Amino acid sequence: MLRMYSLMLALTLGLTGCASWFEDDSPPPHVSLVKVEVVRAKLLEQKFKLFFRVDNRDDADLTVRGLIYKVSLGDFVLTEGESDEWLTVPPRSHKFFRVSVRTNLWPQIRDVVQMLKNPNKPVPYRLEGELKTGLFIGYDVQVNHNGEIIPGDFIPERHR
Repeated sequence: MLRMYSLMLALTLGLTGCASWFEDDSPPPHVSLVKVEVVRAKLLEQKFKLFFRVDNRDDADLTVRGLIYKVSLGDFVLTEGESDEWLTVPPRSHKFFRVSVRTNLWPQIRDVVQMLKNPNKPVPYRLEGELKTGLFIGYDVQVNHNGEIIPGDFIPERHR
């Protein structure tokens, strides 16, 4: 009986160390929306290219398997979706990737017109989502980033 208790105690103490094998104390990557490019803007459909920057703050390569994103502009959702682009970010470095999106801003046209009344006034945006990382064992990183854009920067007639 003593031998059985000793074996159970040894197994219990030995397996508690296994939990630390899967712990990862490396800093999580950072994702930000760095640019929004208007491709085409019609009344019922708008096409944009969203440019994201992924910062790898770790000492090892970071494999990115995709991004689930939701971009809000002011109080309304500009777009949401999922990108399945793969990329590898070197240690202590960053990489960019772009996502083409289509949206219909017709239901929010009143809000859009209000934002464009003063094109030099910054408009807050919010990026939310999940960065899918890891090659064999998936590790999802929550993405929450706030920033501002200036609508006048996206009006082509203003740059002439």
